[in-house]
This record gives sequence, structure tokens and C-alpha cells, in this order.
Amino acid sequence: MGHMSDAATAARLRCTRCLRAQSSCICQWIRPTVHQVEVLILQHPLEVYNAKGSARLLHLSLPHSRLLVGEIFAEADVRAGSSRLVLLYPDTPQDAAVGLPAAPALPPDWLQDPVQLCLVVLDGTWRKSRKLLFQNPLLQQLPRLALRGMPPSQYRIRKAHKPDQLSTLEASCAALAQLEGGEGEAARYQPLLDAFDGFVDQQLAYRSG
Repeated sequence: MGHMSDAATAARLRCTRCLRAQSSCICQWIRPTVHQVEVLILQHPLEVYNAKGSARLLHLSLPHSRLLVGEIFAEADVRAGSSRLVLLYPDTPQDAAVGLPAAPALPPDWLQDPVQLCLVVLDGTWRKSRKLLFQNPLLQQLPRLALRGMPPSQYRIRKAHKPDQLSTLEASCAALAQLEGGEGEAARYQPLLDAFDGFVDQQLAYRSG
């Protein structure tokens, strides 16, 4: 019998829940969190095994979330479960200059019934998230939610282009609080954000080690 390949050994030693190597499993940071708005995470393939990524932790902590991996997504897969899709994406005035249509306004009456909403989150670097937007016309047609006035990110393991750029997990928690009723809802997500701080500390410890 031949020796098991390094790739096969690595795969065998991965946690089947968080997909990390068992030696760096992040399941201890999972915090099941009650939420009203459904969450759909569209993850670029290069993020799946990125140790610095926060999308998997977010997905495992939100019971009403889905995570799809790819670059081009079928409309039926994106719309499954909800017709009121809201794209979490910043204001990008330069869209028209590169041929993207203006995003429709978020209908005010949608906010009256958060249970009917689905927050669509793009997980990837800024360049990769732009690519996802370009390659999926459906995403271009969705009303957007842009976060403003956010505190600095605690995501110290990844370089941000701007001080207010947040991790996928941080941005999603802020967006959910906003869609579900504003600042009063933020406390619901604080345990998950606190756990995220622990996750970041763990990644920093591995890096320094």
C-alpha cells in the first residue's frame, strides 16, 4: 500500500463542519443567533479555504442562511426562498462609467416585514466581489443596502482599502440589525461579534506562531 498523498492527508484532517484543518478548527467560535432576515452568502471559490475568511463562521452561526460557492449563479438558486432580495453593497457612483445599471431603490414597505427579506452578501476581496457583480446580471438588478457611519473594523488579519471596510461577518451583522429594526437590534448580534474577535485573535496567534 502506498503512502497517502499530502492532499489526501490534509483533506482527512479537515473539520467537516468548518472546513478548516482540525488543528485550526473554528467551531468553538460558532454562536447560533436568532435572526429574521434570511441571508444568502455568495462566496468566490478562492475564499472557501482562506483561513482569514469569516463567511463560514457567519453561515454556521445563522440558522436561516445559505452559502453558495461559485462565480456565476443560477437565478433559481439565488431566488430560492425569497423574492425580496437585497444586495449588501456599498454606493459605487462609478458603476455607470463601467456599464453597470443603476441599482433600484429599496422599497420602503419591504422594511415593514423583515421576515420576507433575503440579504445577499458577496464574499471575496473587493476585486472578486466586483467580478461577481459583473458576471451576474441578476445581482445588478437588486436594490442595495449600503452601510454608512460604521466604526472601524476589528478584522485585523486582512488589509482593508478603507478604514470603514468590514469583514463579511461584521458587515452582515450590521446590515441585519439595520433591516430588522435599527440600533436596538444590534445587541442580538453582539455575542457573534465578540466570538469573531476571538476568531481573529486565533488567526493572529497562528500567524505569529
